[in-house]
Amino acid sequence: MVIQDFQRARRNLRHAEWNIDKLCMVTTASNLPQPCPGRRWAAGVWQNRHMQASDRFTHRTANERASVAVDVRRPPAADSRPVAIWLLVCCALLLALVVVGGVTRLTHSGLSITEWQPIVGTLPPISDEHWRIAFEKYQATPEYLQVNRGMSLDAFKQIFWWEYFHRLLGRAIGVVFLLPYLWFLVRKRIPSGYGVALLAIFVLGALQGALGWYMVASGLVNDPRVSPLRLTAHLGLAVAIFGAMFWVALSLLQPRADAATRGPRRFAFALCALVYVMILAGGLVAGTRAGFAYNSFPLMNGRLAPAELFALEPWYLNFVTNVATVQFDHRLLAWILALAIPLFWWRTRITPGVAERSRLAADLLLAMLLVQFTLGVATLLLVVPLALAAAHQAGAVLLFAGALYAAHTLR
Repeated sequence: MVIQDFQRARRNLRHAEWNIDKLCMVTTASNLPQPCPGRRWAAGVWQNRHMQASDRFTHRTANERASVAVDVRRPPAADSRPVAIWLLVCCALLLALVVVGGVTRLTHSGLSITEWQPIVGTLPPISDEHWRIAFEKYQATPEYLQVNRGMSLDAFKQIFWWEYFHRLLGRAIGVVFLLPYLWFLVRKRIPSGYGVALLAIFVLGALQGALGWYMVASGLVNDPRVSPLRLTAHLGLAVAIFGAMFWVALSLLQPRADAATRGPRRFAFALCALVYVMILAGGLVAGTRAGFAYNSFPLMNGRLAPAELFALEPWYLNFVTNVATVQFDHRLLAWILALAIPLFWWRTRITPGVAERSRLAADLLLAMLLVQFTLGVATLLLVVPLALAAAHQAGAVLLFAGALYAAHTLR
């Protein structure tokens, strides 16, 4: 439309110039014909109109490009808020699942259910006959034969319910995630670019259930303990799914900032990675039961580094099976975070251009570090009491969420 206006105006002005040249030609002393002032006026009018039209076209194109960029980068708040709230609810349920999983491990309940039945296993034993069959299956496991020989049916029911509730909560999260996802998808309420990401999160959740059984199966043969590596992988995938849902929810609620400072942004993402690695180290502590050894702080039985640090051969086995090395690594990562997070907080204060929201996120992250560090030390000194250990596990996930939030405000 704008190009047609250009062409029409150009033809009209050329016609006007031709008429002016015919009517008012002036002759100089040398009798050479010169364009009259009217022609110069017409040329000026053409140039002015051309510049104004170009400005309008350029302004409209820039506005269209900006509107397209805004639509792609930040979805409308009215459409995305319900999706974000749904994801935050899933995050809360997954946090509860991680805590229940920790309690299941601490109460030695994880091997009480000897079969993986994603559908049929939704219903617990109802009659006495069903309880007798479930108990007989457990009596054939290495844990019963080597650890719990002579356990009564009532005692078996106590550990059974923890593992059952853990699995039931996992199934519930799958339903709470899948059904709203399909509803939002059919109603076209999921913003552009997020549908595939949410589907990938669901697939990871399904894999998490299979990985959980793979972990449990390692404790049903010979050694009545689950593999520390499989337990750590199970925990790590759960935290990764939590982080993915939390990040998407934040992206839907808070659009990208107009400007961000590179230094604090990189620092924040490095902290996210460091907290995640520390959680994995905590999974190895749980898998090897290293928390029941070296119950002193800040030294490990009077030494900065225990003499048994590299007692196993080959050397790399110490990092996954040696109680001393596993606990030392977890402590070392905690000390690194205890130095890095206050430094990050200070960087957000002295760096110009850091938004107030980012500084508030750094405040929350620092506060969460103090709480988590205190819970960890108390859990160690009191030899892993159930309530403190569960709180410490929940605190790790919340610390990870705080690091993600700080990074998100600086992205």
